[in-house]
Amino acid sequence: MSKILFTVLALSISIFGADIPISKVKLHSFSKSVALNAKVVQLENAQQSITSLVSGHLEKYYVKPAQSVKKGQKIALIESIIVSKMSANYLSLKKQLEATSKNYEAVKNLYDRGMTSLQELNNQSIKRSEISAKLNSLYSQLETLGINASSLTKATANFILYAHSGGIVAALLKPLHSSITINDLVVSIIKEQAYYIESYLPIEYATKVSIGDKIVVDYNDKKIITHITQIMPKLDAITQRVVILSSVNEKEEHLFIDSYVKSTLYFGKVFTYKAIKKTALSFFNNEWVVFTPKSNVQDSYDIKAIKIITQDEGYIAVDGLKLGEKYVSAKSYYVKSALLKSSLGDGD
Repeated sequence: MSKILFTVLALSISIFGADIPISKVKLHSFSKSVALNAKVVQLENAQQSITSLVSGHLEKYYVKPAQSVKKGQKIALIESIIVSKMSANYLSLKKQLEATSKNYEAVKNLYDRGMTSLQELNNQSIKRSEISAKLNSLYSQLETLGINASSLTKATANFILYAHSGGIVAALLKPLHSSITINDLVVSIIKEQAYYIESYLPIEYATKVSIGDKIVVDYNDKKIITHITQIMPKLDAITQRVVILSSVNEKEEHLFIDSYVKSTLYFGKVFTYKAIKKTALSFFNNEWVVFTPKSNVQDSYDIKAIKIITQDEGYIAVDGLKLGEKYVSAKSYYVKSALLKSSLGDGD
């Protein structure tokens, strides 16, 4: 490191028209890190297949592949003779129960007046109970199929499939207007928040990582924070590395399964150092430097060389700055540009 960069360089640099963010050097906790190759995956239980509970004819899809759906949203319409018969029987039994209940009340009235026998009253009670039991059984079956039996006014053949949970439609498994049998797979849905990052760890680190350690993924110019949920007991056959799975807990859109990404694993004992934001770092005269504002001259800055100790996704542990010292935390290229212009004698 050159001598001029070991000390404060007394060079005034005036910056006009630029809002330069200033922060203070603070203590920040760091752990050891290692860069890994990884890919986006989903576990087998992260995908649900919606099946039909009745046989029938597939009349309509309410969704398309790659469409996001919510729990309880309509998926498909099936016309079913079985549902038609069940709903018709339910309405018929409902009327029979009304009639039988009236007969029971009439016989009870006669029995209370001594005009009929107890046996006749019991017979009417048994008939009413039998019809009520059949009605309750059908009611339960219709409700299981997602049909609101209480609101039925006429027989219907419509059986609607609903999404059991939120997610993205992966595939429509049956063509329209095809015949459906019980337990046929109709639609496949990838559940929301069921993404994992499968990272490949060199075997020498295998005993140093733990469940819960943080893995930061670089995906489409975005940092995704994940945490280890599983350390697989078998090496990956291709890379001969330990496979670790970390869960994507926050909602992330446009994650593509099997896409390869870069990840950084942070593990082991945590150390605390003086730290600055990564955005403050600048490379000047073959050295890493930061710019610090002069306390007595407005819009003027000094150059200070720093030594990088370690880093994480947002901060860099440094030597060469004091705790609480102010520094340019972003847009340092404005300051650097002004410095270069000054060295060329361009004061404009």
